[in-house]
Amino acid sequence: MEFNAEKVKEDLAQWIRDWFMRNGKDSVAVLGISGGKDSSVAAAICAYALGKDRVVGVLMPNGEQSDIDVARALVQHLDIKSYEINIKNAFEGIADELEAKVGALTPQARQNLSPRLRMSTVYAVSQMMNGRVVNTCNLSEDWVGYSTRYGDSVGDFSPLSHLTVQEVIALGRALGLPSLFVDKVPSDGLCGKTDEDNLGFTYAVLDKYIRTGVCENVETKALIDKKHRMNKFKLELMESFPYDGTIAAED
Repeated sequence: MEFNAEKVKEDLAQWIRDWFMRNGKDSVAVLGISGGKDSSVAAAICAYALGKDRVVGVLMPNGEQSDIDVARALVQHLDIKSYEINIKNAFEGIADELEAKVGALTPQARQNLSPRLRMSTVYAVSQMMNGRVVNTCNLSEDWVGYSTRYGDSVGDFSPLSHLTVQEVIALGRALGLPSLFVDKVPSDGLCGKTDEDNLGFTYAVLDKYIRTGVCENVETKALIDKKHRMNKFKLELMESFPYDGTIAAED
């Protein structure tokens, strides 16, 4: 079935309005703005649904950020309120404490610290403004676990989590976003590589597999299936001991 970006735009905008009526009719939508397509499209659809005065962007460089100008251009293009909060001091303070008390940070621990600090910052801004936090993940990233748990994987509502990367791009175009914001090569901004370099396959291949079940390359299919299986826990509630108070105590 062909993706109808215009219809999805209208349906999603109404879904956002309905969600806010139930969960904070006087609240604002607050989200981290990275300069990538997901946060750009998420901000644009919220502005379209709620009005630009009810969307707040939070830019969070860790020291210097090579593409911060794109994030600044996005909030200027949408004419939304924004704050730029540098997390460098917080990151270095926690990293120094960890290395002094626990040991050398592993590459993954260091890499995931930034998105977790950023989400803590977004939630702090949200609570200060009677806000609701926008999750900006898409279906393709969620499918293979390409997100940081308790970092960019969380939020109060998720407008894009059932849309693939190609569908997010189409939605961005339907919202009138310039190419700068929707066609930018996806990168986590943390390790210097593109998303597709890290994943080992393209989003086009992944999106086709998600929507049609077809992946011509056997090795790529196996890799996608493995990542999907291993990272599925990120989308589920954490498991808990199923005690209901009815088990009799032992003598």
